[in-house]
Amino acid sequence: MERIRARRQKPGLLKQHLTAVEAAKTVGCAEVDGAALSSQTLEFRPGPVTPGNYRFAVGTAGSATLVLQTVLPALLTANDHSTLTLEGGTHNPMAPPFDFLTRCFMPLIHRMGPSVELELRRHGFFPAGGGRFHARIEPVRKLSRLDLLERGSIRGRLARILVSKLPEHVGQRELAVVREELKWREDECSIEAVLYPVGPGNAVVLAIESEHVTGVFTGFGERGRPAEEVARSAVEAAKTWLEAEVPVDEHLADQLLIPLVLAGGGSFRTTKPSLHTTTNAEVIQRFLSVPIEVQQESEPAWRVTVGEIGAP
Repeated sequence: MERIRARRQKPGLLKQHLTAVEAAKTVGCAEVDGAALSSQTLEFRPGPVTPGNYRFAVGTAGSATLVLQTVLPALLTANDHSTLTLEGGTHNPMAPPFDFLTRCFMPLIHRMGPSVELELRRHGFFPAGGGRFHARIEPVRKLSRLDLLERGSIRGRLARILVSKLPEHVGQRELAVVREELKWREDECSIEAVLYPVGPGNAVVLAIESEHVTGVFTGFGERGRPAEEVARSAVEAAKTWLEAEVPVDEHLADQLLIPLVLAGGGSFRTTKPSLHTTTNAEVIQRFLSVPIEVQQESEPAWRVTVGEIGAP
């Protein structure tokens, strides 16, 4: 891999990316060159996947959930179960939060055969980090195909405002935006003070359970960012998904591709694919001969279809 994150403000591997590489090296018994902070070139020569008991710590507020998602595909079809302890950020901007994994992503993985149990021990927000969670993975020999084409009816809604070492009014202002914009009932909304906080932090988590999938939409507090803006970012993402009437939002679309490839195929309907999704598809096809079709069905629905490895 060359020119890693070359156009970013801080190009090359950051601490969370380096931890993910080291985790993949350990689980995959790999030989690696270029695994260093700020490195833009990496050579990764994998060996056999080795299930086991592992601990991976980012050491900063970098995303620990991304580290899990790096090694998870390999461990889903390993020859024995694995347990992981992951430390770092659990609720970070630009990364899947812990709530997304538990409510949205992992239930779909379960439908493909494996069992993944997640347990949050401590929240980790930017910039303090300090979060910790555990994962237990019961693999299967081969993943089952997943086709996710219809969302189905809405069955439940839940808004959680997470507040860590911040004034109470922050959560109250965010909750007011959620209730005003989405018209959700009082019993569907709550403000939760984070237990054993490591540092200040804040997240607005909206979970919408439908017949076939649960959508999770998040806004994150940052220094100088108004609470109302944090809430609206989550609300707007939820509205976009609801109005599109598709099962898969733009972030889930990006993360379903590798599991579907490993399963030998699958499909889903989504909103207009993000650059993350199209780039992921291109990178996968650099390594594997697998057809991935991305086609617009209507406005705003798109369909993504993954074929079998080696298929024309």
